[in-house]
Amino acid sequence: MTTTMPPLPSPRFDHFYRYDELSNLLFAYAEARPNLVSVRSIGKSYEGRDIWVVVVTNLASGMDIDKPAVWIDGNIHAAELTASTTCLYYLHQLMTLHGGSTPEAAQVNRLLDSRTLYIVPRLNPDGAELALAERPRHIRSSTRPYPYTEEPVDGLTMEDVDGDGRILTMRVPDPHGSYKKHAGDPRLMVPRDPGEFGGEYYRLIPEGFIKNHDGLTVKLNADREGLDLNRNFPAEWRAEFQQLGAGPYPTSEPEVRAMVDFITSHPNIGAAISFHTYSGVILRPCGSRPDKEMAPEDLWLFQQFSALGEKHTGYPAISIYEDFRYTPKDIISGTQDWVYEHLGALFWVVELWSPKREAGVDDSGNWIDWYREHPVADDLKLLKWSDEHCDGQAYVDWTPFQHPQLGAVEIGGWDKMNFWRNPPPQLREREAARFPAWVTQVAMSLPQLELIRTEVRALGPDMWRVRLAVANSGYLPAYVTQRALERKTVRGVMFEIHMPSGDPTISLVSGKERMEGPQLEGHRPQQSQLAFLPSKQPTGDRAVAEWVVRAPVGTRLALSASAERAGVVRTEVVLD
Repeated sequence: MTTTMPPLPSPRFDHFYRYDELSNLLFAYAEARPNLVSVRSIGKSYEGRDIWVVVVTNLASGMDIDKPAVWIDGNIHAAELTASTTCLYYLHQLMTLHGGSTPEAAQVNRLLDSRTLYIVPRLNPDGAELALAERPRHIRSSTRPYPYTEEPVDGLTMEDVDGDGRILTMRVPDPHGSYKKHAGDPRLMVPRDPGEFGGEYYRLIPEGFIKNHDGLTVKLNADREGLDLNRNFPAEWRAEFQQLGAGPYPTSEPEVRAMVDFITSHPNIGAAISFHTYSGVILRPCGSRPDKEMAPEDLWLFQQFSALGEKHTGYPAISIYEDFRYTPKDIISGTQDWVYEHLGALFWVVELWSPKREAGVDDSGNWIDWYREHPVADDLKLLKWSDEHCDGQAYVDWTPFQHPQLGAVEIGGWDKMNFWRNPPPQLREREAARFPAWVTQVAMSLPQLELIRTEVRALGPDMWRVRLAVANSGYLPAYVTQRALERKTVRGVMFEIHMPSGDPTISLVSGKERMEGPQLEGHRPQQSQLAFLPSKQPTGDRAVAEWVVRAPVGTRLALSASAERAGVVRTEVVLD
């Protein structure tokens, strides 16, 4: 008798799900494939919402904690909603392919049999809800007021004033304004030239309401919710005067603390990928120091897997410190510093989506400086892209509006939420579809502990030598990175013999009930100009434990070996 599995959900990848919708969708996957998917709460957000982790592995081949694992998260920043879509897309693809017979399905079958994926589609549910509200606000991260709880008594707070569900820009005529209409396309606002006078000029002010307006000046308020959850992690944490939004102390915020607690309590996690938007790049460590200060072996490893990311996704892969700093004297710390620097696991930040690249603007090697200064020709290309591919909705035509404080203004310009921070709806699935193959290859390269053999040899009527041999069949070493060895975050392979208790005829003569063995290498070739020299142990991927046991014939003994990032093997021997 065959059992028909419930149908999988059919998610929409052109739609951003609100919290309740997303929660129901995740639990629907768990209901449809309970042997592959479970949903757990890793903690609660500032406003009390559960932060869901989707645990994906084939339970028929073992528990999630007993297998090497990858952590995948998205949407730590409030309006970066395509990150949630990308996590959801990967989950759906895994469930769709699993059990099939195509080469792609066979790879997914192997993945879920031997690995675990911990997927958190929305690490910051409160901020995302605010971004998806009917009258949205686009803050950086958490909705907790910080660093002060008081509401502003004056000034402009950015929000949707005309009720169209978008936060755009207000164009206000002013002879002292910094902008003018472009001669070839009056929709486009361009800076006044140095020393230029006598034209028609405008001030560009973010859409929002103004408290206690004096009729002359406009002060732009910082978001009352001033936290940046990505700056609240323990490694390289710096106080507010050094790094905006860092919070009062490391892991002060419940969303970050939930992630840190979960990962540290799951030492099987050997790699992590965090999805953000936008820039269309894969960012690798380090964020706080140059490449030359990294362990060379780790640098080569990151470069190798980043190049694979480029190949699979079409996104360039760059160093955060070397290529992606907001200012030359600034450094950016966050999850990448904690996961790699503290734990020694592999880590990447993926900045999804590049509107510039989509419009044909060459952004290679100019990831940050472009926003400070770029040719008007680039803006015209972006405007053309909006007209031809987004029905004119990416760059919204200026529309007259009677503002309650400023009077007659026009509202328009870039819809940064829906076409800049995130791709337009019709392109969201395409961006998400770039990543499953790379994520899967990273996961399948993790170390994997396997049983080679067990041996039992009689040394006398009731004396036995017992041996357990294991190997790392994975590409990466069991410790994953040199940083993990430096930080002492991983032990060598741990062997255990489980002796029956309370039986005086059974005892351990030599060896220990629990013994630490060596670190196990993987099958990754050594990358060095001296690689042709025999500096790597030929069988460095193997380890053997031995015990001498006194016990009657027929006694059963349980043996196990484990390596935090390579998994667990368990077996049983019979003394005969």
